[in-house]
Amino acid sequence: MNKSQENGTSGTGAWIFQGNPAWYDIIRAVTEQGRLVWGVKQCSRQIAPGDRVYLWASGPKGGVIARGVTLDTPSQRPLFSDQYTLDTSRNQTGPGVEIQITDRCVDRPFSRSMMLADRRLSGSSILTFPNATNYKLTLEQAGLLDSYFEGVYHNTAPVEEEQKAEALEAALPRLRCWLYAPGDNACMWDEFYTQGIMGMGWDAIGDYRRYGSKSAVREALRREIDPSKSYRNDGHAVWQFTYDMQPGDVVFVKKGLHKIVGRGVVESDYYWAGDRSEYHSCRKIRWTHRGEWDYPSGSGPRKTLTEITSYTELVRLLDGLFGENEDGGELRDIRAFPEYSREDFLTEVFLDENKYDALADLIRIKKNVILQGPPGVGKTFAARRLAYSLMNEINPERVMLVQFHQSYSYEDFMLGYRPDGTGFSLAQGPFYRFCKDAEEDSDDMPYFFIIDEINRGNLSKIFGELLMLIEGDKRGQFLRPLYSDELFSVPKNVYIIGTMNTADRSLAIIDYALRRRFAFYEMNPALDFPGFREKLEASGSEKLIRLVESVKELNRDICGDDTLGKGFCIGHSYFCPQGPADDRWVESIVKYELIPLLEEYWFDTPSKVRQWSERLKGAVHD
Repeated sequence: MNKSQENGTSGTGAWIFQGNPAWYDIIRAVTEQGRLVWGVKQCSRQIAPGDRVYLWASGPKGGVIARGVTLDTPSQRPLFSDQYTLDTSRNQTGPGVEIQITDRCVDRPFSRSMMLADRRLSGSSILTFPNATNYKLTLEQAGLLDSYFEGVYHNTAPVEEEQKAEALEAALPRLRCWLYAPGDNACMWDEFYTQGIMGMGWDAIGDYRRYGSKSAVREALRREIDPSKSYRNDGHAVWQFTYDMQPGDVVFVKKGLHKIVGRGVVESDYYWAGDRSEYHSCRKIRWTHRGEWDYPSGSGPRKTLTEITSYTELVRLLDGLFGENEDGGELRDIRAFPEYSREDFLTEVFLDENKYDALADLIRIKKNVILQGPPGVGKTFAARRLAYSLMNEINPERVMLVQFHQSYSYEDFMLGYRPDGTGFSLAQGPFYRFCKDAEEDSDDMPYFFIIDEINRGNLSKIFGELLMLIEGDKRGQFLRPLYSDELFSVPKNVYIIGTMNTADRSLAIIDYALRRRFAFYEMNPALDFPGFREKLEASGSEKLIRLVESVKELNRDICGDDTLGKGFCIGHSYFCPQGPADDRWVESIVKYELIPLLEEYWFDTPSKVRQWSERLKGAVHD
C-alpha cells in the first residue's frame, strides 16, 4: 500500500492541483504544513474523499513537488487567505477541498520536462492547458507519479525524440483574445472600467461553477429564465467565461455591433461576487484603454463573449486601434519560451554535426535557403527545427509557415485588394505583416519565414519586387511595392527557408532570377544514419527492418535510372512510426504509399513496377 492510501479512505480519483508561486508561496506552504485547503474550479463534483492529489508548482521549471489525499468533498470556504498568499487581492470564497500531504519532493520535483519526455504522461492536460487549477489524471498516470515518490520510477516509454518540438510547442501557454459586451449596449462599461472587473449576467442560475457541462448550463438557463429558448450561444459563453478564459488573456470591449470602447488584460480567475447587486459572475481585469473606435471589419458578432484567437487578421486590426497602454507602456507578449539548442536539433533530425554547422552558416550568410530533396527526407520537419535551433528557443511568434500552390499570388503573399463587405480594401499578406513584426524587434532577434513546397507556386508572380528586396545585400533597402504608396523593405533579421520536392514532375524548373537569391541545400534519405538505425532497431519489427533493406536496394535502382535519379529516392520518414510498428502498419506502407509512388515513377514501365512491388511485398510477408 502506498502512502496515498494509508488514510483508509475510498476515493478512486487522481488529480494534479496547481499553485502559482507568483502569488502563492506553494513551496513554503508544502514544506511547513501537513494539511492545506485548495481551491478547485474544474470537475468539483467528481472529487471525493481519498482521491490521490499531486501538487504542482507552475512556471517554466514547474513540476510535482508533493502528493497527498483529499480529506473531504469540495465545498464553499475561504480561499487564498492564509499566510502563504502573496497577492491578497485573490482572497475569495469558493469551492475548495482539504488535502493531507503525505510526501514531498520539493528538492527534486517531477519536472515538466520529465513529464514531456514520458509518452505515458506527455498528453497530460497540465501540459497542454496550463492555466487551470486542477487536472484529472488516469490511474496509470497517477501510478507513474507514485512510483517516482517511491523511488522506482523508470521511463520505459520515452517520447520519440522527433516529437520534442511539437510537445514543447503544445505545452506553451496559449494567449487568447476575446470580444466582450459589458451588458446591453455596453451599459455596464463605466462601472466595470472604474472597478477593474468584467462581469456576466444570467444571475438567476447562480455561481457558474456549480455546473459540470455546457448542457447543464443551458438547462439551468432554460429552467430559471426562459424555457422557450435554446441558450446555445449563451451557455457556451458562460462556460468559456468560467473555464476557458485565463489570466493574461486579452479582452476587447464592444458596444453594439459597430463600436469598440476598450481593451484589457485578464488578471484573475472566475469568482462569484455575492455583494454586487447584479452581474455577480466576475473576473478582475486591468483595463489598458478606454475610448471609442469603429469596429475594424464591418460589424461584430452579437454574442456576449466570443473567442477570436484564431481570427488573426481581426486580432491584428483590433490591436492596431490601440498601440500603447494608456500609461505609455507597450503591449507585449511576456510568455517564457522553452530552450531549443543545436544538440536538440541533432537529436531530432537525422543530420550529422558537420552538415548542421554548414547549413546553419549557409542561412546566416545567404539569408535565403531552400532545402531540396526527394519525398520523405523530412524537409519541412527540419526547417522549423532549424529555425528554433538558430533562435535558441521554441518561439512560434518568430516563425511563420506558409505553403505555396498554383493559385497563390502576390496579393495573397504581400499586398492586394480584397472584398471587405462594402467594396474592396487593401489587405496585408503574411509576408508583409511578418516583416513589419521583425522590423519592430531588435536586429539581433532572428525571424524565420518558412515556405513549404516553394516550387509549387509561380514564383516570379508571387514575389514581384521582393525578388530584389530579399537579397542579402539588399536587406534594409526600400522600394515602393505594387498597390501601395509607402516604402517597404525586408529587414536584416528576416531569414527565408523554403522546401522543395525534387520528385514532382508537374512543376517547372525554378526561375533563374529567383535561384540566384537562394542557396540550395540537398537533403538525402538517412536510411544508414546511426540515429535512424537505432530507431529502427528499437521498433522491434523484423518486417520493418527487412523493408528498409529492400528500399535501400530500390533507391540504388532509382539513382541508376536515367529518367529518375537521386532526386526520386524514397526517404526515411516513411519508416518512422508515430505509434507501434506492428505488422499491419508496415504492410500498409507498402500497399498504400510505396507501390502507388512506384506506379507514378515508372508509369511507362509496368514491368518495373511489378518487379519491385513483388520484392517489397515479399519483404513484409513471412
